[in-house]
Amino acid sequence: MPALAGEVSTKALYIKNEGQNPSGSHKDRASCLVVTRALEVGATKIVAASSGNGGASLALYAAAAGMQCTIVATPSLSPIYRRAITMTGAELLYAPESLERWRLLARMVKDDGWFPATNYLNPPVGSNPFGLDGLKTIAFELLEDLGPELADAILVPTSRGDLIWGLYEGFSELKAIGLIKAIPRLFAVEPYPRIAEVLGGRAYTGSFPGATALTSIGGSTVTYQAVEAIRGSGGGAVVVDDAAVARDRIRLARHGCYAELSSAASLTGLELLLKDGTITHDASVVLIATSNGYKEVGPAELGQ
Repeated sequence: MPALAGEVSTKALYIKNEGQNPSGSHKDRASCLVVTRALEVGATKIVAASSGNGGASLALYAAAAGMQCTIVATPSLSPIYRRAITMTGAELLYAPESLERWRLLARMVKDDGWFPATNYLNPPVGSNPFGLDGLKTIAFELLEDLGPELADAILVPTSRGDLIWGLYEGFSELKAIGLIKAIPRLFAVEPYPRIAEVLGGRAYTGSFPGATALTSIGGSTVTYQAVEAIRGSGGGAVVVDDAAVARDRIRLARHGCYAELSSAASLTGLELLLKDGTITHDASVVLIATSNGYKEVGPAELGQ
């Protein structure tokens, strides 16, 4: 996106638009493989905890495979996600708050034999590893698109780090077989300090409460995988403000990318990292747009 690169003053700027996947987010890359694994082991029913994108994605792929599917969410789930999930025939259960979803999921997995697509432990360990393998394909596609030099930095909207870990694993495999010389620096973009605090010395097993309109990257927990991906790539974490992200969502749309509010956080994070010198202005940068903007109810911009 040369015009946007000029606007933010960086050498080159690319957007990996995951909103073009079948359910409109990067979660499809994990859902297809985790459903495949469930079928391989003879499972007939699959369950996930979700704030929206993951549930909508898993419900679609489970329906295509003829599997019974249940999504555990909180009552704040957008009606757009509710419709997307239930239209597939999946069951939607509600837990009173986010961490309670995992307790309900754990009972379903341990007592009733449901196949877990997502984490149900606390402290969390990330989603099903068979699904996470699918996220490595973003790294492979970036190599195909950009060549072996790739980019200097990649900004990833992050909650518990499935995506940033998948990218790190993909780039690590490419480096191991000699297709790239170095792993791009991976930066987690978050709406309040969680990973940033862990990188500063706090235990990742702690609680990091906060409030945000960026529902896809909310949550009060951190995973080891997120921290490992950042440290292994020489990256970092950047905390963004909801109001600034809302403005940057409009900027992205005016440059041709209609993204979910949480996705626009990557642009906000880039400008902060350019401002403090963590990323230099001669860098090539990729922003991961994790989901399209058609899933949010009403004007997502704060104050409107």
